[in-house]
Amino acid sequence: MEGTSFLNSLVSRRELVRILVLLALLLGAQNSIACTSDGREGFMPDNDMKIPVGAKNANSMTEERFNEIIDKVEAVYAPIIKKDRKARLKVNRKWEDDTVNASAQQFWKLWIVNMYGGLARHPAVTDDGFALVVCHELGHHLGGAPKNSFPMTWASNEGQSDYFASLKCFRKVFGEDDNARIIANMKLDPVAVEKCSEQWGNEEDKNLCIRAAMAGKSLATLLGGGTRSVSFKTPDTTVVDSTYDRHPKGQCRLDTYFQGSLCNQPHTTDVSKRDATVGTCNRSTSDTVGVRPLCWYKP
Repeated sequence: MEGTSFLNSLVSRRELVRILVLLALLLGAQNSIACTSDGREGFMPDNDMKIPVGAKNANSMTEERFNEIIDKVEAVYAPIIKKDRKARLKVNRKWEDDTVNASAQQFWKLWIVNMYGGLARHPAVTDDGFALVVCHELGHHLGGAPKNSFPMTWASNEGQSDYFASLKCFRKVFGEDDNARIIANMKLDPVAVEKCSEQWGNEEDKNLCIRAAMAGKSLATLLGGGTRSVSFKTPDTTVVDSTYDRHPKGQCRLDTYFQGSLCNQPHTTDVSKRDATVGTCNRSTSDTVGVRPLCWYKP
């Protein structure tokens, strides 16, 4: 009773309630989920798609390959997160889960990425497309500004996570691969080849750009409902009045992946938590290629 009387002597009951509510909100902000852990609202918007192990409509993804791709991304970024952010990366490998989605969470210094087997098995998702999703989920943790609004201010928004995935993560992870050989075995989009060739004089950079662009095309086909309506030839002409934090449409997301692959900022230049112009291509510096699309981003 004496403690309560002392506390009440410092603040009114109304003020005490306000303080407790604020503390609860701050805790919720840190422990909130950028893409919900059950996969209902994650890398993709809410959907009821299920692709179990052994499904007839599944692609050729195996559990071994699923883990190999995650291993490769994790090997690059776990040390970075530990050294630069003093946090621990944990990737939950939910191969048996038939959910077609992915998600990210932060619990203080535990940074979580949830990857579901249902997404990896989707017929539209290539190996590189799946890797780009891992990069997208890491983008919520590392992608910088623009961020989500309160209470999820720790997380980069959906469009920025897409941009980070192809601009930084995919390049950092796969830049040393024999990308000429890898894309030689793909059915390439001529527009992607043309634009990447124009933007990148170095053959290795050009091949990596093409590979990242085709990974983005894989995901855009999935995000567009599996239709052929998404295309490098038909960028989204929408212009938002303010930056859109939720999931852009499939074509807009393809445009974002493509522009990330075309931006000539090096993957070694980090983005900023607060300044969206750092480490990125921007109209404010007269960049015309590699900039974030206006269908979700307001400069």
